[in-house]
Amino acid sequence: MTPTMSLRSPADMIAAIPYLLGFHPTESMVVVGMRDQRIEFAARGDLDAPPGSVDYYTAVVLRQDVEAVAVLGYGPADLVDGPVKETSAALEEHGLTLIEALRVSDDRYWSYLCANPECCPPDGVPYDVASSDIAVAATLSGQVALPDRQALVRRIEPVSHLARESMRQATERADARLAEMLGAVAPGDVLGGRAVRDAGAAAVRAAVARHREGGQLTDDEVAWLTVLLVHLPVRDYAWEHTGHEDWFVDLWADVVRRAEEELVAGPASLLAYAAWRSGQGALAHAGIDRALAADPAYAMALLMRDVLQRAIPPSTLDQYPVPEQTRAGAWRPRAPRRARA
Repeated sequence: MTPTMSLRSPADMIAAIPYLLGFHPTESMVVVGMRDQRIEFAARGDLDAPPGSVDYYTAVVLRQDVEAVAVLGYGPADLVDGPVKETSAALEEHGLTLIEALRVSDDRYWSYLCANPECCPPDGVPYDVASSDIAVAATLSGQVALPDRQALVRRIEPVSHLARESMRQATERADARLAEMLGAVAPGDVLGGRAVRDAGAAAVRAAVARHREGGQLTDDEVAWLTVLLVHLPVRDYAWEHTGHEDWFVDLWADVVRRAEEELVAGPASLLAYAAWRSGQGALAHAGIDRALAADPAYAMALLMRDVLQRAIPPSTLDQYPVPEQTRAGAWRPRAPRRARA
């Protein structure tokens, strides 16, 4: 989970943002919410966002329990000036303290709130993220700031070549295993529902235990898990047992990369949930994109997309017990897929 960071200067804030987002922003608007001089969250959007983005940033901030904000624009002045000034004014109108408004470009920053040329020269103030105490502390705590958002997206791109062929074969073996299990269910187990739920819960527990200890699943274990996650009771069991620790993110990111494309929607939605809970909003968005690319109507992905668009903080879960069932609709067992030639 991203640590809470203390700030002493604009350079500290600039150094902290890549670790809050998970990557170094470019041509971006970033709004930072603060409480007691500590960063609590950061929301990012593209500079060329459609009309209404100021209202979006304002709504995002007002949903958080913060008392002050900073607005940063990354890019050239002609792209940054308007969005930063408009967003800053809107946030102040809602009673929030604007502690800083900056433009960041080419390892320099310019403050919109400072007109003193001695501390805020016209050619900008140089800064060095790598040498910042914030960057050092974040790195020591295991945080990573990727070069850009695309690098973050590549983190969950599907494996290819021999790794993909290995997963294809493992998934065919998992299908055969599921067919065999459904063909031997006990009398009274309608459509094999209980057998699938029990197998799925065991697979989820084994995956969680392995990653908790820093291990990784084999191809056959990933394939078996993805085949079972198609069944909503199994997916919901995994959902209910996914926490905020970073290793949950590692677990579901690994499964997403190795899952066959038609089986990605469930693991990618679970990744989005785990990333949201651990404060990795950008990765959560990337997970949703993967899920909806595989299945545009996947309900959990649509729900998580709504959660992120509304900027609902993960702390909301602290106020409610985890429900026993979160699925909608009736469950039906998934027929095994035919093996491909």
